Amino acid sequence: MRDPSGGAMTQGWSTIESDPAVFTSLSRDFGIRGTQVEEIVTMEDAEFSNLAPIYGLIFLFKWTQDMASTHRASSTCVQNHNLYFAKQVIHNACGTQALLNIMMNAEGINLGKELTEFKTFTADFPPDLKGEAMSNSEMMRSCHNSFARPEPFEMEEDKSKKDGDAYHFTAYMPVDGKLWELDGLQEGPILLGDCRDSTQWWKQVRSILQERIEKYSSNEIRFNLLAVCANKKC
Repeated sequence: MRDPSGGAMTQGWSTIESDPAVFTSLSRDFGIRGTQVEEIVTMEDAEFSNLAPIYGLIFLFKWTQDMASTHRASSTCVQNHNLYFAKQVIHNACGTQALLNIMMNAEGINLGKELTEFKTFTADFPPDLKGEAMSNSEMMRSCHNSFARPEPFEMEEDKSKKDGDAYHFTAYMPVDGKLWELDGLQEGPILLGDCRDSTQWWKQVRSILQERIEKYSSNEIRFNLLAVCANKKC
């Protein structure tokens, strides 16, 4: 079988916007069917309920070294062989990687031929090699870069090189009766606790995100939340 991770990467990954239409189109270009991505604006119950079922949430927030160090120290990375997690190893890939980490774990999603082959091929890889395989995938890179836009802000990997604001995408979803944070900058998936309601798991994550937003809202007003959900138009 052909190596689904592709050959050596010949160019980098560009910044893409935190736009639900971009993520929906990106999913389709990957070959995924039956899903869409919608922005969460109010975080009210009705807004989440109207999008059910929600497979995962993607959170965009301002990233700093201090914040990352604090979060890493207070988090517990847990190995789960039933959970697909790829560590981020390439610049500007955090949005696409958050999306793929959700898609690779969501039940009832049609990944399409190429992603299904890729998932099978890399299933037993450790997180860093999964990330390397993603970064070296010509198909994934080309699809991602087709949505490249002029950079309105710096992504987290360039923060050490430039003084601009840095932002990062991380994913949240339920797997095996547990709630997980899938942050490609961490060493593994972060266990948040038991999932008390599989149909409204977002209520638990919402509390976590609201606490996080309140903690940093005095210095930062830019947050964005996207829901990966079933396509209502199919």
